[in-house]
Amino acid sequence: MEEIETPIDTIQESIHEAAHHSQEQWISKVALLSALVAVVAAVAALLAGHHSNEAMITQIKASDSWSFYQAKGIKAAILQNKIQIISELGKSIAAKDEEKLSDYKKEQDEISEKAKDYEQESEHHLKIHQTMAKSVTLFQVAIAISAITILTRRKKLLLVSLGFSFVALIIFIQGLLQ
Repeated sequence: MEEIETPIDTIQESIHEAAHHSQEQWISKVALLSALVAVVAAVAALLAGHHSNEAMITQIKASDSWSFYQAKGIKAAILQNKIQIISELGKSIAAKDEEKLSDYKKEQDEISEKAKDYEQESEHHLKIHQTMAKSVTLFQVAIAISAITILTRRKKLLLVSLGFSFVALIIFIQGLLQ
């Protein structure tokens, strides 16, 4: 199967080719800078993907827990109906049934807490994913502007690329600290 080439790969190749054929020293430095930015962007993309996966996995665990909670609720409702019918027939209710009903309620409380914890963990991972994804986007813009800088030989655009890189780096670090 043929490997899909991303636009960033093409831009990187253009930058390196232009830098290789250039006589101007600053172009090689811009190419090196864009390569370093691409490395950090790759790490940010990897972390964004990881946190996206973790968010999904923990959300599935939360959903499973809520299903288990519902199952316990159904069992408790059936047992409650049994107790009511027996009570209305004037017969004595078995202690084990009342104890089991109490157990179902206690288990539901525990399951509910666990499900809520999973939901919070999922939201946390999703928040980190979104932060990392923003940094990846800004890193990619910085790389593209670096390519334009080299291709047009306009040094002033380097400042724009550095600005995007700096903002992306700050967002990336915020994602790491969350």
